Amino acid sequence: MKKQIENRDDVSFLVHQFYAKIRADEEIGFYFNKMISDWDAHLEKLTDFWETNLFAIRKYKGNPHAVHNEVDAHFDGKITTNEFGIWLNHWFQTIDEHFEGENADTLKRRARKMTTFLYMSMFQHRKKENEA
Repeated sequence: MKKQIENRDDVSFLVHQFYAKIRADEEIGFYFNKMISDWDAHLEKLTDFWETNLFAIRKYKGNPHAVHNEVDAHFDGKITTNEFGIWLNHWFQTIDEHFEGENADTLKRRARKMTTFLYMSMFQHRKKENEA
């Protein structure tokens, strides 16, 4: 039987396992490896993000839309739904490998919504940039 996601330590474990896969992914790893210079700080921030998202503990401070728009601009608007799909598949697989239960399902649903919102934000940002 797999573990429930119950606390920050579980979220941190998930984030670390997940981003190890992302960093090694041949199709999307370079986006992350090129843009992130301090992985320890980044993983801590992402743990804050998902802990805030799951447990409503206000630790995360940041603007994911702005950050992803900057990353997309850095790569000349080449990030597509394919990259988000790969990211999401790794997220689901990592959760399924280690966890089960309501919080695991919640993190899958929220990640699915988040990828949609982030991609749409990037798409709209590209459109505005092209109109300027």
